[in-house]
Amino acid sequence: MVLCPECETDLDVDDEEVDEGEVVSCPECGMEFEVVTTNPLELKAIEEGYVDEDEEQESEDGEDA
Repeated sequence: MVLCPECETDLDVDDEEVDEGEVVSCPECGMEFEVVTTNPLELKAIEEGYVDEDEEQESEDGEDA
């Protein structure tokens, strides 16, 4: 069991069902967190304006003029 660092709601995230780098969100406050480690489960708040590196790479590749 892991609690949302913002509102302390149980996030109901199983460390065996998530991978590092995966994004989970709190159903209560809507904050999004990146899974930093799975054992022990550690989350890091995603800052506003955060862009996943894979998504950033795709958008850079798709902007050929």
